[in-house]
Amino acid sequence: MIATPAQFAELQKGQMDALYALSHAVFDATEKLVDLNLAATKAVMEEAAERAQALMSVKDVQELLALTGGLAQPTVEKLVSYNRTVYGIASGAGAEVSKIVETQIADSNKKVSELIEFAAKNAPAGSEPAVSMFKSALAAANTAYDTFSKAAKQAVEMVESNVTAATSATMKAAAAANDAVKVKGRKAA
Repeated sequence: MIATPAQFAELQKGQMDALYALSHAVFDATEKLVDLNLAATKAVMEEAAERAQALMSVKDVQELLALTGGLAQPTVEKLVSYNRTVYGIASGAGAEVSKIVETQIADSNKKVSELIEFAAKNAPAGSEPAVSMFKSALAAANTAYDTFSKAAKQAVEMVESNVTAATSATMKAAAAANDAVKVKGRKAA
């Protein structure tokens, strides 16, 4: 219940702490993504230089086929690893934001419940139906939030399993394509 300026200040402090925690979580995730992208860009530039040097040193078609035959698999593996890392960063940030939001909602529900109880104790006679309506509305809102929260968690679990399956299928397809290129290169030679 908010009855005094001190309680109001405490509520504002709680809101500011939550805002700080949210901004900190987003900033950390952004920092991780920037670091990842810088490292990936550096690696791509180094690999491009190495591949250019290797391609310039090719002396015949057979050597060219052998060199290009092995390029697809490592690139796909690095792309899958990069995407897995991005997903991990986003998933971690999402979990942290969810935890902060859930804490804020629980705190807000507690304060609203206290306010309703205070109003119920100090309400004039005959206002019981109005107090009952507020209690029912709060219970319905909590039930709706719980249902939404459970559905969101199930959706996240489904996405995670689909990402894992897609990653596995991509790796298998890349390995098969790489093997096919190697066999074709051997036949051409």
